[in-house]
Amino acid sequence: MIDITVREKMAFAVHVNMERCTGCNNCVVACPVDALELFTVDPVTTDKIYKVVNGKALVLDVDHHLCAGCGVCIEACPYGVIRLEGRWNSVVKVPGKV
Repeated sequence: MIDITVREKMAFAVHVNMERCTGCNNCVVACPVDALELFTVDPVTTDKIYKVVNGKALVLDVDHHLCAGCGVCIEACPYGVIRLEGRWNSVVKVPGKV
């Protein structure tokens, strides 16, 4: 399982299970502070490509300087691949999602 975790300079961590992410872009659109960016990387030029490859997003970048930890992205994700964990090890969960 690939789990992306953002902890630097935050009172919480953002965890994203990229193996289950479909690249639907719901979280990116829902984010009120534009802290999320979904892209793939061109293997030749290493440029960012803003589309899904073979039904999978390769990178969901979380800008820790912008992220407010509000949890809107969690609610927007229909696959339950995003979670927030606070400094007291509490996890933000959306009812009905794993």
